[in-house]
Amino acid sequence: MTEAVLADRSVIIQRGRRLEYLTIAWNVVEGLVGVAAGLAAGSISLVGFGIDSFIEVASAAALLWRISVDADEHSRERNEKRALRIVGICFLALGVYIAYESAADLWWKRAPEHSFPGIVLALVALLVMPLLTRAKSAVGRALGSGAMRADAKQSAFCAYLSAILLAGLLLNALLGWWWTDPLAALIMVPIIAREGIEALRGKACDDCAGLTDSECGARADLPRTSTPPRA
Repeated sequence: MTEAVLADRSVIIQRGRRLEYLTIAWNVVEGLVGVAAGLAAGSISLVGFGIDSFIEVASAAALLWRISVDADEHSRERNEKRALRIVGICFLALGVYIAYESAADLWWKRAPEHSFPGIVLALVALLVMPLLTRAKSAVGRALGSGAMRADAKQSAFCAYLSAILLAGLLLNALLGWWWTDPLAALIMVPIIAREGIEALRGKACDDCAGLTDSECGARADLPRTSTPPRA
């Protein structure tokens, strides 16, 4: 790698590290507020949303570790696989929890309780998480990191869950449609499970389809140009 490419990669790594610190800080606050508001209102949906935030903290911590060891080129491929496995496990844990809580809500007809703090939390998360998703995806593409791309997808799922939570709270409060929240969450479970399985198999990097992990990393080390080189 040339010094210019190394410098560019270092800048991108610093950007990725800041994004993961921001993710951890946001999700800790989101988790605490979600669980507290859910317990106060007796809302399983809010408590589940808060627990999901803590799962995302584990995923972000795994990505921080992945970024911290990026300079070791010889171990980069192995570290990438380890980080992907951790992210994949977080995906599957999230899917199992959502499936269990959603099925239980439908079976016992547990409607989300009215919670103004929950509505505000879901609305703010719906605004914040898509921004994090786009920023993480850009860093993941630049680094050739499937683990970062998988973590970006998990942030996207948080945005979807925020929309589901917000819709469930609002529809239940305004129309009494208590079943909308668990039903929509159940629809997401197969998608979440698929992403978890792909991450465990090391297939989270879409830009590296058909390439080995080493070739994927090598692609990220190449300088990016606006036009293809001429022969």
